[in-house]
Amino acid sequence: MKWIDIAKEVKSAEEILKNVIYKTPLDRSNTLSRMTGGEIYLKLENFQKTGAFKVRGAYYKINKLSLEEKSKGVIAASAGNHAQGVAYAASAAGIKSTIVMPIFAPASKIAATRSYGAEVILHGLIYDESYKKALEISNETGAVFIHPFDDPYVIAGNGTVGLEVINDLPDMDMIIVPVGGGGLISGIASIIKSIKTTVKVIGVEPEAAPKFTTSLKAGHIVEVEAKRSLADGLLTKKPGDLTFSIVSELVDDVITVTEDEIAMSMVLLMERAKTIAEGAGAASVAALVSGKIDVKGKKVVAVISGGNADLTTLYKVIMRGLAKMKRIVIIKCVLPDVPGTLKSVLEIIASERGNIIDISHSRIDPRLEPGSAEVQLLVEIPEPEAINRIEERMRKSGYTIISIIS
Repeated sequence: MKWIDIAKEVKSAEEILKNVIYKTPLDRSNTLSRMTGGEIYLKLENFQKTGAFKVRGAYYKINKLSLEEKSKGVIAASAGNHAQGVAYAASAAGIKSTIVMPIFAPASKIAATRSYGAEVILHGLIYDESYKKALEISNETGAVFIHPFDDPYVIAGNGTVGLEVINDLPDMDMIIVPVGGGGLISGIASIIKSIKTTVKVIGVEPEAAPKFTTSLKAGHIVEVEAKRSLADGLLTKKPGDLTFSIVSELVDDVITVTEDEIAMSMVLLMERAKTIAEGAGAASVAALVSGKIDVKGKKVVAVISGGNADLTTLYKVIMRGLAKMKRIVIIKCVLPDVPGTLKSVLEIIASERGNIIDISHSRIDPRLEPGSAEVQLLVEIPEPEAINRIEERMRKSGYTIISIIS
């Protein structure tokens, strides 16, 4: 199926899905607009049923199955969001679903998938290994394999995101889309380019798995090494055949973002946009705030593709993001091990409106002089300049600073 045929299929998918999914908000972000110089809108697919866009493609694909195919059940491989989409859609259709997930998939996504009635099998370190296992089970049982991205009906269902956006904001100049296997950006690009060819479609993927940037540069599909990432939903080793064909033809550019940029964007979305995005969902904002895309004077939509962030991961991300934003610092220093010394250090920090989050001591390091202690302070500071003032005052008071880490 060619992209123009998929664009037509998107409109059919819209009719099927309109009473099943939510039409998610398109929210103008004053913060991101001010930071980038563009007029930035967030397409909040983290508010979608199952917490991500994936339910769109999964439901439409299952809807297209014959009664005989449905009787055999469905199987899928996923790091989490496609799993929940397939499980939800299968449950709604009254058919059995089996999902193969990587063993390091977030616990919250595994639990959510099971809550929709699916049988979950944990296999492999990344999606590609889970995918091979799912195909084996499909061949053994006859269950229909629901591909997470390289399927025209899945792509068409996902493309309804783009149709909603262009209907709500017909004069937009650019849309920025997180890229895993390419199922979302292929659907969005197909429908948007069929309506308004001047809209720029930009893909974003993590540096941990640069399969599209590498493949597009080579001119053919290339398998890359995929490392662990906060954007676990975007970790695949290579593009799909269909998605690579569509992206090559329609997508204007694909860029990569770092783990720190993803973490900072997740924190920024929580603090300023009051929305929770998982790492994959925040990739589009990471591309914006990193300055890797010129959006000055343009109307731009950033797709927040999912919000299923694991809470234990979220805590680590918040701390990492705050550290990169120089809102939290670690001060390591050597102090005289006598009463009142630590109190005077804390008074210096408090006078600069610093908030002590954690303190640890060490008196047994053989490098320490007798009567000294190494103290590590985790400090929340109101502004980056405060740490310079704290450091200066501590040194004037005669305290030895080993390092300040942010």
